[in-house]
Amino acid sequence: MFNSLSDRLSATFQNLRGKGRLSEADIDATVREIRRALLDADVAVPVVREFTAHVKERALGAEVSEALNPSQQIVKIVNEELQSILGGQTRRINMAKTGPTIIMLAGLQGAGKTTLAGKLSHWLKKQGHTPMLVASDLQRPNAVNQLQVVGSRAGVPVFAPHPGVNSEFEEVTGDPVQVARDGVAEARAKLHDVVIVDTAGRLGVDAELMQQARDIRDAINPHEVLFVIDAMIGQDAVNTANAFNEGVDFTGVVLSKLDGDARGGAALSVASVTGKPIMFASTGENVTDFEQFHPDRMASRILDMGDVLSLIEQAEQTWDKAEADRMAQKFADREDFTFEDFLAQMQQIRKMGSMKKLLMMMPGAAQMRQQLEQFDEKEIDRVEAIVRSMTPHERVAPKIINGSRRARIARGSGVTVSEVNQLMERFAQAQKMMKKLANGQMPGMPGGMQMPGMAAAGGSKKKNSKNNKKKKGSGNPAKRAQQEQAAQQKAQAARGASFGQQQNQDFDMSDMNLPKGFEKFLGN
Repeated sequence: MFNSLSDRLSATFQNLRGKGRLSEADIDATVREIRRALLDADVAVPVVREFTAHVKERALGAEVSEALNPSQQIVKIVNEELQSILGGQTRRINMAKTGPTIIMLAGLQGAGKTTLAGKLSHWLKKQGHTPMLVASDLQRPNAVNQLQVVGSRAGVPVFAPHPGVNSEFEEVTGDPVQVARDGVAEARAKLHDVVIVDTAGRLGVDAELMQQARDIRDAINPHEVLFVIDAMIGQDAVNTANAFNEGVDFTGVVLSKLDGDARGGAALSVASVTGKPIMFASTGENVTDFEQFHPDRMASRILDMGDVLSLIEQAEQTWDKAEADRMAQKFADREDFTFEDFLAQMQQIRKMGSMKKLLMMMPGAAQMRQQLEQFDEKEIDRVEAIVRSMTPHERVAPKIINGSRRARIARGSGVTVSEVNQLMERFAQAQKMMKKLANGQMPGMPGGMQMPGMAAAGGSKKKNSKNNKKKKGSGNPAKRAQQEQAAQQKAQAARGASFGQQQNQDFDMSDMNLPKGFEKFLGN
């Protein structure tokens, strides 16, 4: 969503690099470009004025003039000021000491409250809580049914005593205030520790909407009132946020549709204008596309510094510790990296979600945005299909995969032989890199330089130089020709039948580099 803002700010800071000292004119030009970038991103004008004033004041002070690298100091100042307008610090839910924690959702119709109720309940469930949803939106057609569907996807119970309306022409007969009150009582009776109340919205702010929201708030006395706002609605976000803040006095903000392609700056203005923190963000269609909002991490994303902490947290939530320990032990034992290991690692990565989103969290990802946007997520499916088309023998001993086997794998996975060949080449390179790391060598370093504190593979003793010398052929021409022919036959047998030739010829099993104990699969 903030691609345009990120690109403009990166270009502005690029002009400062290489300057040992910044003049007042340089700072004025930089602040001017930052102001234009924020206004183009649809950030509210009062927020832009305050932001640029703080940046200019700090940039003209001793903080920058005494810095060893003034350009990096400017970036640091902008990063800190961005964190400030985004709320400063991460704000977490205030959980009740006794009884269920009551969370009320408020906002305009179409902002995504019902969908977000399911995402929030799923997120809380993963945190170890037992949430329950309450359907108090009785006026939007099929709102109750939608909440029940969302709740089933999240695996959370839904309290819905009233079916609501099925069309906009039906009159609302139920009392949403009473439904909310009964829902809290039901959660307390069934020992749910969190209650999420979904309320009705309107296409615009009106007195009836605010009165109903206030009545529900007075009836259930919630611990948190979350204002759900569409991050794509533009400058009207500020006016809507002020209206709800005056009418309901919400305690936090949730940004929905943050994965859209709108400029989104107005949504970032809400925290600064209302003084209420942004607590959560919805980043996709799935129930898992939901995350806690961290102002410092969002500021780093906007400035193309990446969000490695969120990436690590996401990996920790989905990564199989037993599989990680197994791979670590295999790496320590210097065993070969096989296609079975490759498939297991790929499945672990897929659990983390979209590869595009993961890569965009890396520092400097904005410079590769065009390539990342062209990345085909189905490529992972094709690679997995190729590996699954291999036999168990082929996965652990890829050297036996000759031409006929590659043709069979290509037919089984629905790809071309060239795609199989490309995967085999990339896998061979990965194997070499893993071997070098296991042997204590850094790939790409001159002379295969070893890492400190690690011995080379095969022990630290040097082999006798006599053993390293290449054996010379016999002086007899006939005998030398016989030796060369025997060596050629042995090399051809070791390669197997890569091109469909001599498949029945015997060869030395030691040249196959098979894993330990694999002889039983060959009937030996």
